[in-house]
Amino acid sequence: MNAEELKIMCREAYEASLDYALLSTSKKNEILLKLADLLAEREAEIMKINSEDVNNASKRGLTPALVDRMTFTKARFDEMVEGVRKVALLDDPLNRIWDGKTLPSGLSLYKRAVPLGVVGVIYESRPNVTVDIAALCLKSGNACVLRGGSECLNTNGKLHEIIKEALQKCGVSASGAAFVNSPDRDLVAVMLSLNEYISVLIPRGGEKLQRRCQQESSIPVIIGGFGISHIFADDSCDLQRAVGVIVNAKVQKPSACNALDTLLVHEKAADKLIPAVLDALKPYKVEVLAHGRAAALAKDYPYVKEGSEDDFDREFLSLRMNLKVVADVKEACEHMRKHRASHSDAILTDSRAHADLFVRSAGSACVYVNASTRFTDGGQFGLGAEVAISTQKLHARGPMSLEALTTYQYVLNGDYLARA
Repeated sequence: MNAEELKIMCREAYEASLDYALLSTSKKNEILLKLADLLAEREAEIMKINSEDVNNASKRGLTPALVDRMTFTKARFDEMVEGVRKVALLDDPLNRIWDGKTLPSGLSLYKRAVPLGVVGVIYESRPNVTVDIAALCLKSGNACVLRGGSECLNTNGKLHEIIKEALQKCGVSASGAAFVNSPDRDLVAVMLSLNEYISVLIPRGGEKLQRRCQQESSIPVIIGGFGISHIFADDSCDLQRAVGVIVNAKVQKPSACNALDTLLVHEKAADKLIPAVLDALKPYKVEVLAHGRAAALAKDYPYVKEGSEDDFDREFLSLRMNLKVVADVKEACEHMRKHRASHSDAILTDSRAHADLFVRSAGSACVYVNASTRFTDGGQFGLGAEVAISTQKLHARGPMSLEALTTYQYVLNGDYLARA
């Protein structure tokens, strides 16, 4: 694919978006259920192609965290297929009408949900994103232009073929689910310039990708996915139960963007909690970067290293984490503000006052009290799949699902009314 072909593809996606906005709820659900059935039927073929992509990535020396993210396990594949079916069961977001009133002029007014238009998504590693985004965009009446990472190009290409087949079998143009089937990075710059066709751009990947899109795009960009996740263990927390939450947040899926990066421990709880946490992490061989006073308490842990200030700004996406002792909840919140807490952060505490202070101080899209940060997910929030986890403050925050893929228009009715 060259630049001109990409422009044509995006123009065709824009033209298809005008028809997608008019699809009935029943037609959209028909397509989604057909897609789920086709994916299930082609599981063996998809898994074989994915296995080849994974083997090639390993041979190229890509990081274990990245290889893990691009790997389809049986559970991940089934979750993707079931996610499409769940999206079909969700309410149609375009059926929302609200804020109705009659104005002094005699006009009646209400707001009506409408699609964004064409959603462009640039993402890395995870092949399920191809299906998740296509499903959510279809249900919300949007077209999409997808550009996945080169490491998973063959898997994404096969998934896109199946998405197109589902659309065509249901009598709908496949142009509204477009896929950039080239690893050429120069095409990203072209895509970032196509504001006449693409309505909004969502980068899903590391900070470098996010910042590039922010700086170079002529299209509105929604930043999401990147963020340092923290847990603060207060002196009032239930120490035994806190250990289980901390371990879950770190090891349940370490390659996820909501996995724990930095554990902050109240100084009054540190002597008991830190040894218990490290003992629980030992079987997983989690590398702990100990800072300041935490180093002495972690000195007997076999996988401990001395941490540097720069480590607090790293999203590890692997079995690594920072460990720091703080004086109180206020110092924990100051640390989080300094080190870009914007994604998913938690406090473990039995103090309502401390929980309230933490929640009001955290600038995160998702803030937890006595729960693992790993719950930040569209499915876990009852939203179906998600396009991204937005960490910005305009338009949408947290898991971006169907409602976040819509905007609204004012609809006004009059009786041949002219303004005085």
